[in-house]
Amino acid sequence: MTDLGPGAWPPAPIRTERLVLRAPEARDRAAVIELFASPEVGTYIGGPQPRDEIERAMPGVPSRRPGRFIVDLDGAMIGQITLTKDAEHRRPAAAGKVDLGYLFLPRAWGYGYAAEACAAALDWFGGVLPGEPVVLTTQTANVRSMRLAAKLGFTEVERFQAWDAEQWLGLRSPITRSD
Repeated sequence: MTDLGPGAWPPAPIRTERLVLRAPEARDRAAVIELFASPEVGTYIGGPQPRDEIERAMPGVPSRRPGRFIVDLDGAMIGQITLTKDAEHRRPAAAGKVDLGYLFLPRAWGYGYAAEACAAALDWFGGVLPGEPVVLTTQTANVRSMRLAAKLGFTEVERFQAWDAEQWLGLRSPITRSD
């Protein structure tokens, strides 16, 4: 992510009712490998990555790049949230905006963890960079992700074809706080 402001990264862990969003640690390595090698997780993102390649390439502590949160449930990683900014995004409507990404292990699906974690990350982001819009891209065939986008307040900007599937780009306008 480009600039999160002075002293913004990594933030103190963000706690929700059930989860902790925190920076990656060495203990997350096996779960991150499982996440990226999972056929179920890879269904809508181009397929799983080969486990042996991930194991060779991943350092002892998964990347601690700004904008990456590990989602922790009871001391174990169940997913990750990313907030990244790409000045030259592949879609003009998203260029220069922060992109919300999320991946969760299949055993964590269906419990509302993604909604809880994404809402917490977006709330944190809104406090660090108030007024910044956020985009989200998902395949229209990914019904769970489409429902989550709507629940988080994203509205459709465009649909397009990429990776042999229809993609959906949504925008979440900044929430204006009234005093």
